[in-house]
Amino acid sequence: MSYRDRERLAELWRVEVELFERARSRSRELFTEATRYLPDGVPMLWMAKWPGPWPVYVESAAGAHFRDVDGIDHVDLCLGDTGAMCGHAPPASVAAISAQLSRGSTFMLPTADAAAAAALLAERFGVPSWQFSLSATDANRSLIRYARQVTGRPKIVVHDYCYHGTVDEAYATLGPDGEVVERRGTIGAPVPPSLTTAVVPFNDVQALEAAFATGEIAAMLMEPALTNIGIVLPAPGYHQAVRELCTRYGVILIIDETHTLCAGPGGMIARDGLDPDAVVVGKSIGGGIPAGAYGMTASFAALVRSSLDLEDIDVGGVGGTLAGNALSLAGIRATLSEVLTAAAFEGMIDRATEWTVGVQAAFDEFDVPWQVTQLGARSEYSFRSSPPRDGAEAAAADDFELQQYLHLHALNRGILITPFHNMALMSPATTAADVERHTVAFREAIVSLFA
Repeated sequence: MSYRDRERLAELWRVEVELFERARSRSRELFTEATRYLPDGVPMLWMAKWPGPWPVYVESAAGAHFRDVDGIDHVDLCLGDTGAMCGHAPPASVAAISAQLSRGSTFMLPTADAAAAAALLAERFGVPSWQFSLSATDANRSLIRYARQVTGRPKIVVHDYCYHGTVDEAYATLGPDGEVVERRGTIGAPVPPSLTTAVVPFNDVQALEAAFATGEIAAMLMEPALTNIGIVLPAPGYHQAVRELCTRYGVILIIDETHTLCAGPGGMIARDGLDPDAVVVGKSIGGGIPAGAYGMTASFAALVRSSLDLEDIDVGGVGGTLAGNALSLAGIRATLSEVLTAAAFEGMIDRATEWTVGVQAAFDEFDVPWQVTQLGARSEYSFRSSPPRDGAEAAAADDFELQQYLHLHALNRGILITPFHNMALMSPATTAADVERHTVAFREAIVSLFA
């Protein structure tokens, strides 16, 4: 257990709940009304995971801040769990989206923005052939189908405790004896995951080769660093080993950069010189509206296209009538060209470094046995003394009650971090003053727990 004084933690939680209740009366009214029609009063059940007795209702947002219905200003370090990484309502994206909306939003036909957006993505990620979706989940599903189509193999490989949206095949972890099992909390799995998926620990080259050697693997779907179980960075040489093994065994290597785009304009692929067969991006590239994209090497794209009959191309299980719509493409083009620029990432990464230094300073001052890891514009602390090497180590350090307290403490001081883990993300609009606001509040929380 990362924090042993549970009585103290319970009392601190009680105090923070009382502070929350006194300050959020209008949110409470809206929540009470909403429970008549929405389970737990929220449009998606996972929103009930926010700390506090009811959710905070947002009135407006701009840049790195939002104001709630009770008039409280917040520094937003969650940013829609990456969906708003470019900041809320970035002017260039809003202008392009608004202009396209006034001309029509979806046609099942291309606009000039499609090729322009694809060219921007090709330049950043180094693969030339692109298609568009409404989310990274959709993009991952499409690439899994394509990999099975061209290899004739049934399974994919994922990392233990990975995250790739709501892709069924990725809801698999390793059981106590190394068997593939459903991830804890999986809802209504269609088949046992062992039928579709092999799971290997992050940074374990030997386990990966053993999975490939079965001859069943069509694709490896991977984040270049784990991000949704806490940040887990690749060991030196790991990516090179993955690439070599995929080539040797004829496995399609799919790198999902949806969260790791925080590393720079071309994510970890560009920063670290990675060499995938396919790339997935989503969430942030649309400037706040649903958008996703997936790119392929010329050779992989040629195999995919030659395997598809035009007569049946609309019923093959890839894409939908809103995929590649004009509104999303306008948002992608503007966001990539004018908002998430190389210059913007420099400032974002600087702010994340300041956040990391502030968190580490509190740990050092009070001899707290926790660690903080930075990945580009994203940083996260975990309740263990050293950086985790794989997802299982990161998961073992989880402490839901402690996490909820720290999140509620921050929220009561006008700071929002993601409800799923202890992560902060910087936008182009995040300032040093925003980061300092967190540093001061976080030290106060550490004092409450350890002083």
